Parts: sequence; structure tokens; C-alpha cells
Amino acid sequence: MEIKDIIKPENIVYKKTKLFTDKPLSYCPGCGHGTTHRLILEVIEEMNIQSETIGICPVGCSVLAYEFMDIDMQEASHGRAPALATAVKRLMPDKFVFTYQGDGDLAAIGTCETIHACNRGENFTIIFINNGIYGMTGGQMAPTTIPGMKTSTCPYGRDVKIMGNPLKITELVAQLPGTYFVTRQAVHTPNAVRKAKKAIRKAFEYQKLNKGISFVEIVSNCNSGWKMTPNQANKWMEDNMFAFFPLGDIKVPQLEKV
Repeated sequence: MEIKDIIKPENIVYKKTKLFTDKPLSYCPGCGHGTTHRLILEVIEEMNIQSETIGICPVGCSVLAYEFMDIDMQEASHGRAPALATAVKRLMPDKFVFTYQGDGDLAAIGTCETIHACNRGENFTIIFINNGIYGMTGGQMAPTTIPGMKTSTCPYGRDVKIMGNPLKITELVAQLPGTYFVTRQAVHTPNAVRKAKKAIRKAFEYQKLNKGISFVEIVSNCNSGWKMTPNQANKWMEDNMFAFFPLGDIKVPQLEKV
């Protein structure tokens, strides 16, 4: 039997979504960005909304997304993605609009834009990658760095007495009246991936209802910034990050509570 006899539609268990570009992913091995990209693109492909979707990516590792996603993309200044997404969605309300942001962007320089877009109830989706560190610029402490976690700017671990408390931005925005669906997921295991994809699909579907922002946090590792192997980083994330940032839905629409 030749390889061409094996690679037939009825034998294919999994294939790359056609919405990925041909450019190889440049993220560090083991990083959650690539998996999250795939989930977003699979949802867009399954919903058949490629030509109707606009992604907004700011500075940081997130900015690389436009090289890999074969959809309309717009780059925003650092932290300003929610402001730009607000303009895009208001000008083109029939489009599916999402931002793709890291914790240093969304929960630090972009805190103002995040809070006010969520409070206004703008009708787009925010996808938030939280790895507790500035992954691209040198591994500095981020607003989401958990107590005791070591970074290049707190090499002995985050001391809350000196450096303050980590910011649970997802719980914070869940309290705002303009958020419609708020959830925290991960992508480090097959089961987690399935739950994360389901959450992303809901977030896109909810845009049709014009009820406000859907906010999807993905707790991820940064094995390069954490100075660990991918397996070690996933284990550390399970043992430490999930205790501080527990996975699960935080704010569920009333229609799902019936």
C-alpha cells in the first residue's frame, strides 16, 4: 500500500485548518499561543465566517498572530486593542471582531482600554493569554505574576508587600455590567483544549446577540520566560497558576442558566 492510498478523506483523523497561513509558527516550543491560534481558526472555519472576521492584535507575542491567521487583521498600539476593536465593530457591526492580547498588554498598559470597553459593553470578543510574565521583552514581572513567582525583575519571587498583589483582571471585568460571558480556560491537555474551543465558539456566537463583550482568558505557560522545559512549565502551571487563576466559567449568560 502506498502513502497516497492511506491519505484519503475517510482515513484522515486530523488536519490543519485551512485558515492557517503557510508560514511556520515562530513561537517557542510548548507555548500555548500556537494551540490557541488553531482553536480560534478552527472556530472561524467551522462557523464559515472567514470573510466576516477581523482580528486586532497589539504588541508582544500576540502581534505575531497576523502572520499566521488568514483573516483580516489589524495591528494596534500596545494596550489599545479594545479601543481599536470598539471603532471597528461600531463601523462594521455585522463583522465578527476579536482582540488577541497578552497579560502585559491587556492587564498593564491596556488596563484602561480593557476596563472601559468591558464596562461600555462593546459587542466584540476579547481573547486574553495569561502566562504571568512579559514573554517577549525579557521575562519581567507582569501584573499577573503570582506571589513567589520568579522573573527577571523579581529574581527572588514576587513579594506582595513590596510589589503589590497580582491583578485578577478576569474576575474584575466579570463584575462589570457590559460583560456578557467571562471564562478562564487552558490549552495544555486534550481535555483542556476541547473546553477552550467550546468557550471560544460561544464567545463568537454571542456576538450575534449584541449583548456585550465575551472575555476568554487562556492560562498558558511561558517555558522560555519561566526557564523551564515545556513539560516542567505545564506541571508548574498546574501546581501554581491554576491555584491562583482557577479554570472555569466566571460569568455565564442568563440564557444558559435556564
